[in-house]
Amino acid sequence: MTSLSAYIDHTLLAANASETQIRKLCEEAWIHQFKAVCVAPAYVAYTAEMLEFCPVKIEIATVVGFPFGYSTAATKIFEANNALENGATELDVVMNIAQFKSMAYLSVREELSRIAALAHERNAIIKVIIETAYLDSFDIYTACEICAESNADFVKTSTGFGPQGADADVVRKMRSILPPHVKIKASGGIKTREQAIAMIDAGAERIGTSAGVAIVSAL
Repeated sequence: MTSLSAYIDHTLLAANASETQIRKLCEEAWIHQFKAVCVAPAYVAYTAEMLEFCPVKIEIATVVGFPFGYSTAATKIFEANNALENGATELDVVMNIAQFKSMAYLSVREELSRIAALAHERNAIIKVIIETAYLDSFDIYTACEICAESNADFVKTSTGFGPQGADADVVRKMRSILPPHVKIKASGGIKTREQAIAMIDAGAERIGTSAGVAIVSAL
């Protein structure tokens, strides 16, 4: 298997995260060569500055419509554009779960398609967070179809703010639904090496976690 570091989106989205903690996050990503760091929108420009001279490519991810997804489409598009201008290379966008649960599927798809197009114009990628803890099997199938139709690059399980995080069985189900070119990011409650490997074995190609150092350092 590829080095675990290459799967890790090293994440710090706490409301009280300080600039010092973000700098430490970047230093850890540099040392362990994580795939990406994921920070709040307000820290994107600072993170880009911290990683400017890193000898390996570390993606800069941030969130859009976080954590509940019910911002208006115009607000999300502004957020996405602002993040890209500040140096983000990956956007973790929360699907509008309220609209989805109202079966306003066309509106959900249109919003995600617009953000995906904006990201792809800037050579960035979009990961759509569907918050699987709120979805039944039919919902997961429908959400995955919408994400694929919207040209999402990844479908992500969870924000970490829902009632449950990533689940290997759900990741496996998502992998069976999604076309091969749409990848999966497992996120939420992944704290150990064993949990991370279970998600990868189930089909995840990214792991969102605040415990990246512990995961890659465990024997």
